[in-house]
Amino acid sequence: MNRLKDKVAVITGGNSGIGFAAAREFVSEGARVLITGRRQVAVESAARELGITGFRADQGNLKDIDELATTVHGKFRSVDVLFINAAVASAAPIEQATEEFFDNIMDINFKGAYFTLKSFAPILNHNASVIFLSSIGAGFGEPGGSVYAASKAAVNSLVKTASVELASRRIRVNAVSPGPTDTPFFAKAGQKEAAEAIMPKRVLFGRMGRSEEVAKLVTFLASDDASFITGSEYVVDGGTSINKISGFVK
Repeated sequence: MNRLKDKVAVITGGNSGIGFAAAREFVSEGARVLITGRRQVAVESAARELGITGFRADQGNLKDIDELATTVHGKFRSVDVLFINAAVASAAPIEQATEEFFDNIMDINFKGAYFTLKSFAPILNHNASVIFLSSIGAGFGEPGGSVYAASKAAVNSLVKTASVELASRRIRVNAVSPGPTDTPFFAKAGQKEAAEAIMPKRVLFGRMGRSEEVAKLVTFLASDDASFITGSEYVVDGGTSINKISGFVK
């Protein structure tokens, strides 16, 4: 369909999961794409598979973020789509959470996301689209999830302020909040088995989501089809949120 024809798109954490699926969608829509990731081998492999540019960068490292922005400016000059997707998750009760645990999540999920936007703001084109990956977890009171939820709630708040600050340049800023999605994310957080066991009861559709389903929404928001949408959060969770509220169980 070429909805992103000749647009330059940057995706953080694009070597797997939702980021990788979004990169594939962007390429299919005609974009020139650069993905990042913390592991050089993984980034190179994903970039090679998709025929795009890869760059090793840790979203939790401000020096890496600045180097990424400088590299992108040198290679592409400007950016049309910025998908701030990289994130980590782990769980711990409040009484057991350490400063290191807190900082690891916040440094990547919020601080890193914040400074990625800051570093890229000067090279975003007029009418550019910025998309943050948030989570329905931002609004849930899940045991052990206090820091992760807070990091995503902070992202949602940032979306509101950034959309106002960048409106004069017609830059759109939105968030996508997936529910349980079958990605390596759950496995890394040590929650894959638990998620697979409980999700048939928690999700109205009785299954976990697929990365491609989230990526299609991200692609819509990246395109000019979403030209009048900014400051919004889009939930893609198979009805998980309403299920929790209603108490419905399959």
